[in-house]
Amino acid sequence: QVQLVESGGGLVQAGGSLRLSCAASGRTFSRYVMGWFRQAPGKEREFVATISWGGATTIYADSVKGRFTISRDNAKNSVDLQMNNLKSEDTAIYYCAGRSSILKSIAVADYAYWGQGTQVTVSS
Repeated sequence: QVQLVESGGGLVQAGGSLRLSCAASGRTFSRYVMGWFRQAPGKEREFVATISWGGATTIYADSVKGRFTISRDNAKNSVDLQMNNLKSEDTAIYYCAGRSSILKSIAVADYAYWGQGTQVTVSS
């Protein structure tokens, strides 16, 4: 089992950058696929990015490809999301999620462990 705590959200102007971090507890963090999701007001939670156990492979939503980068440090039990060239449509609560599987997934339902979320607001 793993517990997740996000940090790094805030208010930023369009075109700016933010780095989100997710700290995980648990001895088997390296055996969790990790992902970032987001939920805007009135919308369903959606996939942003996911990363494999060792960090070698990633998947991104088309809407963030080329602007966001997911990374992990298994020695520190952490996963980050670097967000560049932010747009107003990136405004949402961002959630870190963990999946106890070797297989990456973009589906919300495939992740059993979730953080409390961190707010990102992009002003235009």
